[in-house]
Amino acid sequence: MSEAKAGATVTEPVSDARDALVEISDLKVHFPIKRGVLFDRVVGYVYAVDGVSLSIRRGETYGLVGESGCGKSTLGRGLLRLVEPTGGRVVFDGIDLRSLRGEELRRMRRRMQMVFQDPMSSLDPRQTVESLLTEGLKAHGMGRNGQARKLIQDALDAVGLPKNALRKYPHEFSGGQRQRIGIARSLVLEPDLIVADEPVSALDVSIQAQVINLLEELQDERGLTYLVIAHDLAVVRHISDTVGVMYLGGLVEEAASDTLYAEPLHPYTKALMSAVPVPDPDVEDRRERILLPGDLPSPANPPSGCRFRTRCPWAQPTKCADERPALRELAPGHRVACHWAEDIRDGKIQAHEVKPVLVAGTEAPAEPETPGTFPAGPMLPGGGV
Repeated sequence: MSEAKAGATVTEPVSDARDALVEISDLKVHFPIKRGVLFDRVVGYVYAVDGVSLSIRRGETYGLVGESGCGKSTLGRGLLRLVEPTGGRVVFDGIDLRSLRGEELRRMRRRMQMVFQDPMSSLDPRQTVESLLTEGLKAHGMGRNGQARKLIQDALDAVGLPKNALRKYPHEFSGGQRQRIGIARSLVLEPDLIVADEPVSALDVSIQAQVINLLEELQDERGLTYLVIAHDLAVVRHISDTVGVMYLGGLVEEAASDTLYAEPLHPYTKALMSAVPVPDPDVEDRRERILLPGDLPSPANPPSGCRFRTRCPWAQPTKCADERPALRELAPGHRVACHWAEDIRDGKIQAHEVKPVLVAGTEAPAEPETPGTFPAGPMLPGGGV
C-alpha cells in the first residue's frame, strides 16, 4: 500500500463498496514485548488484533462482542489510530486513514470520535464540563465568532443535561450523567462515526437502558454511525444492526443481529449465546449450556491453526491444528471462520469433551521474568487489549 507524504491532500477515494463508511481490511495491531536491563530487545509480540476485516455501513450500528482480552478495544483504537496499526488498511469515507499524516489526520479525527468505557477516568477532574467540551472545539478550530456556546448547549440538550452542568466538575455527577458528558464531548464536534467502548458496562441496569435509548435517539436525529464494543450480549442484540464476534485477535463470525442470535454457527458464538439468561424459567431449565474449559490463551502465544481449537468441543485433531480457518460466507451476509461450521450445524460432527491442549509446539509459554510483564498485553486507557 502506498503512503501519502506528510502534508499531501488525499482526494481520491479508495473504496466505494456498498455505501460503507468504514472498511477495515486485514487489520493488525501487534505490541512488542521487550526485555533487557541496559538495552531493550524485542523477544516477542502480543497479537492483540491479527488480521480483522469488516465493513460498517453509513447509519448502522455494528456491535463487536467477545471475552475480555480478545482485542475489541484495540480494534476500535486502531480504527481511529489512537494506537498505530501494524498492518492492514482502514478506509473511512473513501479515504485511507493510514496514508494520512499530521494536519490531515487531525482534521479527519473530528469526524471520528470515541466514548470511553470509564467516564471518570476519561474526563479531567480539574476541568469543568464547559472546559471539557470547549477543548475539542478549540483543537479543531470550531466554534469561532461566538458559536462555541451554542454548539456546547446543543450537545448538552441532546444528552439531557441542564444548562447549569457547564459550571460543574465531573465528580459532581452520577455515573450515568458522566457517561452523558462523554457522549456530549463526542457530539459537540458533529462527527459521522462514534466508537463506543463498553459505554454502559459500569452503569446500573436502569441507567444502562437510558444511555442505550439516548444513543439510538441521537442516531436517528443525526444519522450517526456506531461501532459499539461490548461483552453484554443482551445490550448488543438490542442496539446493533450487525454483530461481529471476536476471539483472540480475530473475527470468527459476523451476521445481521437477528440472524446471529437465531442461528449462531461458530462454536464460540454458540457457547456465548448459551450463557445468555432467558427470562422464561421453563425454557431456562431445559436449554443446553456449553461450558468452555480453560481460559482465553495468551495473545502473545496463540494456538496454531484455529485459535479456538484448544477450547472447542467440535475441534478435529489435524486440520484445526494445522490451518487457520478463513472467514467465509455460509449464507448471504453471514460469515463464519470455522472449518466444520456446516457439519456442526447439520449434526454430522458430535461435540466431545475438551482436554487441555499444549499450544505453540511442544513447549509451554515462557514464564515472566517480572510478574505482570509477560504474557499479558499492554493495558490501554479504558481497559481491554
